[in-house]
Amino acid sequence: MTTHRIVVGVDGSIQSRQALRWASQLAAATGDTLRAVTAWEFPATYGWAACPADWNPERDAARVLAETVTDALGDRPPVTVEQVVREGNAAKTLIDESRFATLVVVGSRGHGGVAGVLLGSVSAKVAEYASCPALVVHGETVPEENTSRKEGLVEAG
Repeated sequence: MTTHRIVVGVDGSIQSRQALRWASQLAAATGDTLRAVTAWEFPATYGWAACPADWNPERDAARVLAETVTDALGDRPPVTVEQVVREGNAAKTLIDESRFATLVVVGSRGHGGVAGVLLGSVSAKVAEYASCPALVVHGETVPEENTSRKEGLVEAG
């Protein structure tokens, strides 16, 4: 069951801000809802680490998500934005979210070559395993404000 939703992965990085801008422009052109998703996990450590007693990773992730959405899209986004915080691995979370989306958008940090092969990459995993089309935003290019819809294709700039 696909809904009229574009899912975008958000982690607070410059790349995720760019992915948000692209996803917002595409959602405005298609009439889809924008679903901004962030995932969090407890850090893997050797042995027990002393975490501050008041540390709430879900709250911190929600704050980063809200700040990133506002920074990328302003106080009045041009589309409806659902902000979703989920516990778990980022790639798996986005792949799960893609089951009900028309498109999933992620930023790429550009870790290619050996680093990408050894460490894995959220964008590579999403592109390979998503249940819907995936858009990986590269570089520092951001969409122009005058994005138009022409014969079913979205043009930027």
